[in-house]
Amino acid sequence: MTTPVTPPVASPPTLVPHLWYDKEAVEAARFYVSVFPESAVDFVGQIRNTPSGDCDLVRFTLWGQPFMAISAGPMFRFNPSISFFVLFDPGRDPQARERLDAMWDKLVDGGQALMPLDAYPFSARFGWIQDRYGLSWQLMLTDTSSESRPPIVPALMFTGDACGKAEAAGEFWREIFPDSQAGQLVRYGPGMEPNPAGSVMFSDFRLGNTWMAAMDSGYPHGFAFNEAISFVVPCEDQASIDHYWSKLSAVPEAEVCGWCKDPFGVSWQIVPAEMDTLMRSGDQAGIDRLVQALLQMKKLDAAALRSAFEGTGSSRP
Repeated sequence: MTTPVTPPVASPPTLVPHLWYDKEAVEAARFYVSVFPESAVDFVGQIRNTPSGDCDLVRFTLWGQPFMAISAGPMFRFNPSISFFVLFDPGRDPQARERLDAMWDKLVDGGQALMPLDAYPFSARFGWIQDRYGLSWQLMLTDTSSESRPPIVPALMFTGDACGKAEAAGEFWREIFPDSQAGQLVRYGPGMEPNPAGSVMFSDFRLGNTWMAAMDSGYPHGFAFNEAISFVVPCEDQASIDHYWSKLSAVPEAEVCGWCKDPFGVSWQIVPAEMDTLMRSGDQAGIDRLVQALLQMKKLDAAALRSAFEGTGSSRP
């Protein structure tokens, strides 16, 4: 009996954090672009006649990290289970501390400090903040020169029933995404309750082209991963869509419109990379047809979406 051969997956994707707002997606994107260096709003558009009504879409870049956002109603709210490290390296920038403090002042305006800006054992300057829109950022003075980390790194905190699963999640994801790499791994030791000894105090790893961080926390935070922050996986072909969907989708009731949820409760959007081009086309009639086709699907069918956009065929659910 021969062993089935898994088709090769196309080149590793760059994962894109996707932020769900009630009505503020475009406003928030423009605010962040005013705060972060080397940033820009790349695209603003709209999808119409969805279950959430007409929804604003925005794509933007912050300090080299792409983001997507949608205004789609109050169903999901940000919480600190997913935040974003912002790394300032004084070895590369002599004004790193001043730039960190200036960014903190902008983000704290209308927001709240979750951990005050101060010196900590792990950093000479660190603060964790929830901004005016509820999104969480961890600003840190650190040395990235020997590690080649980007300035912005998504960070996932495993709490509640998920506490103790950060290491397994990192291993699971690295097996799925080609050209992934393990990074740092620091464990809690004895006497650090309520954090279980041996669980992950801090880890980071690269998934394809994207660095991420993960950690466990045994404290009773009262929040968990939800759909307010998901990760978009742009796929070059249907084989890649099929691959990532089969590996990441573990909660059938969460499968809708290319969204799925993995065994750890993290949400992903498995989408054709071409969708970005189609959504930027300016052809509103084509976009409307594409959206109506997409709303019928769970796992996305790239060819059917293209046909719907072009008006040359019907999608299949």
